[in-house]
Amino acid sequence: MVTKKETTAGKTAKENAEQGFEAPKELRDSLQLILVSLLDLQLVGKQIHWNVVGPNFRDLHKNLDEIVAIARRGSDEVAERMRALHATPDGMAGTIVKDTRIEQPTSGEILTTDAVDIVVKALEATVGVMREKHDAVDEADPTTADILHQYIGDLEQQAWFISAEKRTPRASK
Repeated sequence: MVTKKETTAGKTAKENAEQGFEAPKELRDSLQLILVSLLDLQLVGKQIHWNVVGPNFRDLHKNLDEIVAIARRGSDEVAERMRALHATPDGMAGTIVKDTRIEQPTSGEILTTDAVDIVVKALEATVGVMREKHDAVDEADPTTADILHQYIGDLEQQAWFISAEKRTPRASK
């Protein structure tokens, strides 16, 4: 808590609580969109997880939990990074609905082969936002860009795992 003496000494509450880098608007906006994407990926992943049916159900069901866990960790890390940079994350449902770039699945049961397509698109949309915003984030704050690197790699790996469910082997050369 800032005392009257500290305030009159020309210090602000923010200066007393923490000093350091403050995110410029473009960085704040970029991180907010990345946060929305990670939060929506969690929601889409769980929606499909609960409603997937069909061949290879169990493996896909479990893999969806892995995706949700990555998105959860990522959203928490991005939101906490935003706070460290004096930005205020917004994870409200209305914000997610308004700003998401992830195509929403229909309600009801989802066949595993359709679920694969939906999840891969959701992963690609999330990674697409991260890659789109990466250079601006890196220019403003390389430390924050390092956080994105890990999640881009993890989510691209998950897209590969999931998409392999429907692939057929390529012909040998």
